[in-house]
Amino acid sequence: MLGHEVLSATANAIIHLAQQHGVSYMRTATDAWAGEVTRLADDDVVLDDVELLLIALQRAGHLSRKEALRLQVNYLREARL
Repeated sequence: MLGHEVLSATANAIIHLAQQHGVSYMRTATDAWAGEVTRLADDDVVLDDVELLLIALQRAGHLSRKEALRLQVNYLREARL
């Protein structure tokens, strides 16, 4: 899934949580639909593997929406450093 790049503390925590719960991201029909709507709107939204794990963790009930959003904000902040 993820290569040998250096990951932030939050990215490592998200990956560890997913591994701990045996969770991985699986694209759904709704995801495909949302991707098409985004493309047709000429928008450019691309989630990386770590962000997709957040979606998977939330779908599996291991994170609330609020927890997932907090982790994503921290992850994106760390990525900018």
